[in-house]
Amino acid sequence: MPPLASPLFHLRRLAWLALPLLAAMAGCAPPAKALDGEERAFEGQNYQVVSIDLKREPLTLHWRTPGSGEPFGDIENLRQWGQKQGRRLLFAANAGIYDGASRPLGLYVEDGRTLVPLNLAHGNPASGNFSLLPNGVFAIYPDGHAEVKTSAAFKADGRKPQWATQSGPMLVIDGQLNPAFVHDSGSLKWRSGVCARTPHQVVFAVSEAPVNFHAFARLFRDELGCRDALFLDGTISQFYLDGEGYAGAPAFMVKPYAGIFAVFAPE
Repeated sequence: MPPLASPLFHLRRLAWLALPLLAAMAGCAPPAKALDGEERAFEGQNYQVVSIDLKREPLTLHWRTPGSGEPFGDIENLRQWGQKQGRRLLFAANAGIYDGASRPLGLYVEDGRTLVPLNLAHGNPASGNFSLLPNGVFAIYPDGHAEVKTSAAFKADGRKPQWATQSGPMLVIDGQLNPAFVHDSGSLKWRSGVCARTPHQVVFAVSEAPVNFHAFARLFRDELGCRDALFLDGTISQFYLDGEGYAGAPAFMVKPYAGIFAVFAPE
């Protein structure tokens, strides 16, 4: 009769048998969240804030479907398009103000191609937020450096961006709130905006309830630490974050977008 195996032998055997099961379980585990998204409370209001490290997470702009030339129009269409390309949409946000023909109202640069030129026309501020001066440009340059500047400063700088969108008004300019904003304004809307907190860290925020411009600008300056920040859009603004869904304006308020910011990852 062979000798009985030791308890240590049985433990080793169980561990060996369990390895394939553990490997299978690891393969089924959901992927870790790639982006830093959080709900942030500030002065009694809640905001969804998403931080993007451009060294790890390429931020791109999308307006029209390659090939057909049809506008994506909404984030879900962009997500499905990415899926067909073998890319998973991690984050998306509407990219700025556009006109009645669903074209960006100001500068729009997609992968180095200027599809709409810089707009320095001074319209009537009562006709739209873009004309509430100064408006500005969010740009990412070929070296991966991002920044927000007033439209006039962007033109004076003269550098060609890889990706850019023009919107307005500027929320924060060199550490100061836009002087056109009124602290107790009754103009309350869902609002979205963006800043480059450092040359490689981009921060997006969208309100989860209607707020005025002054409160939204204070969020960027006083809570998020941005010296320059740009308003993207109002009532129609939404963010999409993989694994969490949508934040911002209710679905029934959303209309088709022109440009859309996106971060994709391989499936």
